Amino acid sequence: MAAGRLIIKTEFLPTKYRGYMLPLSQVFWLAGSLLIIGLASVVIPTIGWRWLIRIASIPGIILIMAFKFIPESARFNVSTGNIQAALATLNHIARMNHSVMPEGKLVEPVLEKRGRFADLLDAKYLRTTLQIWVIWLGISFAYYGVILASAELLERDLVCGSKADSEVVVTGGDSGESQSPCYCHMFAPSDYRTMIISTIGEIALNPLNILGINFLGRRLSLSITMGCTALFFLLLNICTSSAGLIGFLFMLRALVAANFNTIYIYTAEVYPTAMRALGMGTSGSLCCIGAVVAPFISQVLMSASILGALCLFSSVCVVCAISAFTLPIETKGRALQQVK
Repeated sequence: MAAGRLIIKTEFLPTKYRGYMLPLSQVFWLAGSLLIIGLASVVIPTIGWRWLIRIASIPGIILIMAFKFIPESARFNVSTGNIQAALATLNHIARMNHSVMPEGKLVEPVLEKRGRFADLLDAKYLRTTLQIWVIWLGISFAYYGVILASAELLERDLVCGSKADSEVVVTGGDSGESQSPCYCHMFAPSDYRTMIISTIGEIALNPLNILGINFLGRRLSLSITMGCTALFFLLLNICTSSAGLIGFLFMLRALVAANFNTIYIYTAEVYPTAMRALGMGTSGSLCCIGAVVAPFISQVLMSASILGALCLFSSVCVVCAISAFTLPIETKGRALQQVK
């Protein structure tokens, strides 16, 4: 859903505005994140987490019904030969902006073959595709990793590496010999406040992220923020106060959000219209894999070794930073490609 939303915006926005408008959409993601944390602080202590899931699904149901009001991309319609639909969309946009359509006709070659997976692995895009997949996997791994690690660190009350006072030994099995530590306890109001503060970090670097994307370029900007993400993962292991931990989490959320902003823009810009949705879709699949793996590191491995988990997250971010820096195509100021 997020990939489709971004593709449509990318194809409607002029080249000079893409680097500014696309990161600003992060504000709405932030609003949703803050809303669910606030909702959780009220719903979970009173009627339980199951009701939180039910309530949180309502906006998604409403959005399904709202899809029919979203216009189809004019670029896509042109590529499929549906010129009239493309003209209708452009005329509607012109009327909304109190303008008129320029003289002339839309002339673009109709693409008979669209969205083939083999095109992503064509010699022209093979290296770009493989490196983008690595970056998407790593960014998703880091993004969901820091979110889950935040909850884990707060539940265990780890400040300066101390053990949680609330550690409970759970006995399993009939023999009663199997024992494991359990740190699961209800979040206190202060924990929800910490989550809100760290989540606000997702918008904190947006102005710098926009400047970096538009002046340094997509590749260099992404490599810098990925490198900083690796550094701040390691800083989480430093003995610090509760305020220091919140500060590190705040910066990590800001950096991982900046990473997502940049790779979203780059992926949508680097592929031509015929491959754009497929490129974003396959990248989104790698993103899901990163999201699936992250809990095993943030919760399972972190229970055994906090330093080991943080070093793994940091190492993945370093690989992504190198991959971003060596991407073969820079899309800053580059018009969207219509054909391969």
